[in-house]
Amino acid sequence: MGVFSRFTDIINSNINSLLDKAEDPEKMVRLIIQEMEDTLVEVRSTSAKTLADKKELARQAEKFENDANQWQDKAELALNKGREDLARSALVEKKKCSENAEALRDELSHVDEHITKLQDEISQLQDKLADAKARQKAIIMREKTASSRLKVKRNIDSDKVNDALSRFDSYERKIDGIEAQVEAYDLGSKSLSDEIAELENDENIEDELAKLKAKMKPEKKSK
Repeated sequence: MGVFSRFTDIINSNINSLLDKAEDPEKMVRLIIQEMEDTLVEVRSTSAKTLADKKELARQAEKFENDANQWQDKAELALNKGREDLARSALVEKKKCSENAEALRDELSHVDEHITKLQDEISQLQDKLADAKARQKAIIMREKTASSRLKVKRNIDSDKVNDALSRFDSYERKIDGIEAQVEAYDLGSKSLSDEIAELENDENIEDELAKLKAKMKPEKKSK
């Protein structure tokens, strides 16, 4: 099981699908980012400790290998001095050191595998974190815009607005009625300018009539 066992759903899933299921996408994306950042801190701490443990294991393995070499030298020395018993004991100690060194080297190979997986998981999490942060601002803007539109829609469809518009219509009809009354009073009442203008029109018509009569008289005589 990976070091992010509690975070597998985010590592293995698409952030879009998580947000689609959320009741509050803005809150959800904040929680996702916070959880990812907290997990990264934890993982980096674990990674640092693992690397320190690896170095300690490597030092211990190297020490056992050096001890094995020293016991080899001691066995050769004892054998050269005719102390086969001491040479045998030295070889026993060499064997112990070699086995310990080999066991630590095996452990180091497992640690290396663990570190490789850890780095892979860190890379995955960083990608998810970058994705979430890239979407965070857009999601917040979309949520605010949608909320504003919803408020406008509610106001447009509200009874208060409809009632106000109905009153406007009533006021306009009332004003139309008043204006009609004013125009009715103006009918039949002529101003001085209107009367003079009518006289001028009448005079023009009389002139036109006289000209027409004058034109028609010669035509009658010719017949």
